[in-house]
Amino acid sequence: MIIEKNPIMLEAMEYFHKGDRPEGLRIQEEFCAAFREAYENADHCSCTKDCRYHGNCKECVAIHRAHQEHVPNCMRPIINSKLKLLSEITEHTVVDEIRPEEEAPEEKPERKHRDRITESVMKAGRAHRRRTFGVKHEDK
Repeated sequence: MIIEKNPIMLEAMEYFHKGDRPEGLRIQEEFCAAFREAYENADHCSCTKDCRYHGNCKECVAIHRAHQEHVPNCMRPIINSKLKLLSEITEHTVVDEIRPEEEAPEEKPERKHRDRITESVMKAGRAHRRRTFGVKHEDK
């Protein structure tokens, strides 16, 4: 069973977005039932760190909620994809601000490199808008 971008959950989310909560919940429960069956005796955890809480989402999330310093590894790709879209607003200049001084290059990154990153994120944003809103927008 594939968890990330699972087709059953994507369908459920479409109903939630349309305002049909009961149907969204019904389909969401289909996903949960399939998940419980598929992972009853299998490892579902996407974390690659050697950790005592591997596969124990309940305790892992509780620990991260308690210390609030960072999020579980399994949540990082989701959050990073959302942050990329936000970073597009400032042409990803936040990278220059968060890079530790010892790692910062002598000069600012070449514009060419930043343009490649910007184009990559813009493509992701366009794809997201198409999936979410059916928007067909081409940036020129």
